[in-house]
Amino acid sequence: MAPSRTKKRRPSFRRLLKTSNLKLDNKMKNRQMKQQNSSKKQRKEHRKMRQALKSVAQAAPRPLDVTAKNPEEEEEEEDFLESLPTDMMDDTDLQQMSSFLSRDLSSCDSVHGTKKRKSEVVRGYEKIPRKMAAVPEEEVIHLLPIKDKTRLIPQSMHKVVTKQPDEQEDEEEEEEPTQEAEIGAATLVNNALLTPAQQQKVRARKIQDRKLTIANLASTVIANPSTNMKCVKQLRGMLMEVDPCMAVTVRKLVMVSLMEIFKDITPTYKIRPLTAAEKATKVKKETQQLREFEEGLLSQYKFYLEDLEQCIKDWKQKKSKRSQAVSLDSYLGLAEVAVRCLCELLVAMTHFNFHNNILVALAPLLNDPVKTVSDTCCRAFAELFRQDKVGGPSLAAVRVISGLVKRLNYNVRPKVLQTLLSVRIQEVLVKKDLKDTTPTMKAMHHKDKKNQLSRMRRKWKKAEEKLQQELLETEASDSKERKMKMHTETLNIVFLIYFRILKKAHKSALLPAVLEGLANFAHLINLEFFDDLLNVLQGLIQSGDLSNRERLHCIQTVFTILTGHGDVLNIDPLNFYSELYAMLPQLHAGARGDEIVIVLRCLDAMLIRRRKQVSLQRAMAFIKRISVLSLHVQSHASVGLLAAARAALHSFPRSDFLLDNEVQGSGLYLPELQHPEHCNAHNTALWELHALQRHFHPVVRQLASHLSRGAPSEGSGALPQELSRRLPVQLFDDYDVKDMTFNPPVAAPRHKKKKEVFRVDRSLLDGDLQRLVDNSLRSSQEAELDFWTTHKY
Repeated sequence: MAPSRTKKRRPSFRRLLKTSNLKLDNKMKNRQMKQQNSSKKQRKEHRKMRQALKSVAQAAPRPLDVTAKNPEEEEEEEDFLESLPTDMMDDTDLQQMSSFLSRDLSSCDSVHGTKKRKSEVVRGYEKIPRKMAAVPEEEVIHLLPIKDKTRLIPQSMHKVVTKQPDEQEDEEEEEEPTQEAEIGAATLVNNALLTPAQQQKVRARKIQDRKLTIANLASTVIANPSTNMKCVKQLRGMLMEVDPCMAVTVRKLVMVSLMEIFKDITPTYKIRPLTAAEKATKVKKETQQLREFEEGLLSQYKFYLEDLEQCIKDWKQKKSKRSQAVSLDSYLGLAEVAVRCLCELLVAMTHFNFHNNILVALAPLLNDPVKTVSDTCCRAFAELFRQDKVGGPSLAAVRVISGLVKRLNYNVRPKVLQTLLSVRIQEVLVKKDLKDTTPTMKAMHHKDKKNQLSRMRRKWKKAEEKLQQELLETEASDSKERKMKMHTETLNIVFLIYFRILKKAHKSALLPAVLEGLANFAHLINLEFFDDLLNVLQGLIQSGDLSNRERLHCIQTVFTILTGHGDVLNIDPLNFYSELYAMLPQLHAGARGDEIVIVLRCLDAMLIRRRKQVSLQRAMAFIKRISVLSLHVQSHASVGLLAAARAALHSFPRSDFLLDNEVQGSGLYLPELQHPEHCNAHNTALWELHALQRHFHPVVRQLASHLSRGAPSEGSGALPQELSRRLPVQLFDDYDVKDMTFNPPVAAPRHKKKKEVFRVDRSLLDGDLQRLVDNSLRSSQEAELDFWTTHKY
């Protein structure tokens, strides 16, 4: 039989789903109001119950395991008791509970007992443990409530609190100084009881154990870096070795091992930090593992760099640690290893993160008073410049060096500026300058192309260029324009350093390095600065404060400018020709050999490349002075100078007058005159070639004989291809004698057949004769000569 319609039905699940949220909220509010009203009544009963508990606690003796509570804990307990649901307890339950709490808990009698004995109370105290049990800390976790027909029942769970690893690490770090001090003191006491030999054996055994540990951890990391980054953390922990007898050695080993590990496991790209949106998105398991590996690697690499930098700071500040595991005398050794590791990472990991931080950390050490540290940093920067093919790392390094030179007011070592000679920016910027010299032709070509192409064709071309640019971005290859911009900015900073020194510190020790740098990059200088630079260089040469090498660099800079983009300038540098002509006799075998290299480069720029602007008299004067100079220099310098004279004879065919003994005109040759135009070089001959044909060096003899025959390119007097195709500078380097050995080596003398010589042995065949010889020899040794006595005949 169906139920009557007047009776209220229980809503089904589907109907509950259709109930609006507003109606459900109203129902919830009504239910909460009812609970609040009922809770007010229950609070009064709870207060009575707590008062009863307090009175009982005051009257009854307290056991030993019960500790006094603070007022704050009591308030928390009251709040917790108020929050407990008590609507399931009746009045009878409350009465029974109050009666149960009001009785003496220390008695062993039953609940209904009427008599209490004091002995039993004392016996109960003895059963209580005398040490308080360690109660673990608990955390209250609020769970989802349970819903019944009338109300919501809150649920909670108690969970034991475990300390996080970070908190434990913090506590360990706080206790670390005291622990290190205790360990150090213990090791000192133990070592004091041993003999020196025993201490050495113990130290060797400990170091061997540490080496095995480092090797195992390093091999584990390299075998599978993505899952074994914890081993890197353990290795970093060994940087804080506290045993004084091996702390320095272990820390050095760990520094070098970590450096090699990072060079092996780091990827070939720069790790970018993830954004909040990227972290929130769900990814594959492999992608998540890669992200975790990259994050761990980056953090460990950062901490490692900070440890190296802190080691250098401790050495600079002479900061002693509490543990005294490392003495102040050992700070320099640790700092040198740290600097070497940073230099290796600077050169090998230009693509990875924190490269600019390494540059900033090593820049002040370029001018360090300790020679080993500064030389290591300078070599690293020079190697960075040589290996850089993109331009970004070089630009950052040049900026750092510029800031260092300016901050120290140009009081830096010359070797700091010599590192700039290794910057690779010549080829790219030459092409850029050639494009800049013809801007109108480029515009006209673009206009002609625009007129020739149709509208659809131009649109298609534009889309093709855009696609090509996107393809370059996908290939992760830098465009030529970007490289040119970076190289141009790098060159501007380098020239800014050089020009500042020429203007403000032209008498400092940096001037040779500046002049050498200007000579190296002179072909890239803007035409607008040519006049001012020539005037400055000419003033430096005429001042008389420069050495021969510095004057040669000035001359090389001038002619490098004039043979490059400066050939459009109508300038006759006769003064610079006269300076070089007067300087050549001052060079000799006792001077530095690298000065001849600069002379060969200057001769190539002054005579060979500018042969159309050089007169015959000037060329003949230089050829004569070169042949004279080749007599009193070393063998490899003679080879280079004779090769330069050969190139000049080929560039000026009419200079073969010097190979003839007859006088070609009026006047007399004046070798002491310092002006090549007026020394009458056409009235002399190259008689030095006959002396050079008897030189001990075979290549010098060969070149002298070749020049005396007129330097023919074919025939019996021609040179072999390995000599004729080489430049004078290349021949100078090929036959260099830096190792103080003959180059090429001198052939060993031939072994001649020795003549048979009769040699008398010690023992003779006749015994009597042998005794007579021995007696005569013995008597001659014992006799003393007296030159004052005279004998009369």
